[in-house]
Amino acid sequence: MNPITRINPAELAPPTGFSHAVTATGGTLVLLAGQTALDGDGKVVGETLPAQFETALGNLLTALRAAGGAPTSLARVTVYATDVADYRAHARELGAIWRRLAGREYPAMAVIGTTRLWDEQALVELDGIAILD
Repeated sequence: MNPITRINPAELAPPTGFSHAVTATGGTLVLLAGQTALDGDGKVVGETLPAQFETALGNLLTALRAAGGAPTSLARVTVYATDVADYRAHARELGAIWRRLAGREYPAMAVIGTTRLWDEQALVELDGIAILD
């Protein structure tokens, strides 16, 4: 049984690509470090935000799988973007990437604008919290 329950109250605006609240009971807590679009050699790949988002999300999910989890284990994801307007402009494409890689079980999420990330060429970084059965 999945220890995560997603809660979306009818009184709030319908969530698009996130859940308003997530509860977790039992299980093992997994804290996922921020992931950018680094390849196996430690170089940022992808020239566009969607290309980097796909790699960064893939890296986050790889770390999660290595810890014994799956995309449905994600309780919380924070996205750090160097250009929030660009992120919003690509929201539909980013949503399609999310659904292809992680499915339709959305964690609680936030997008935070930042001037720069650790990897200077990075346009986006994702970190997360997961709960394993």
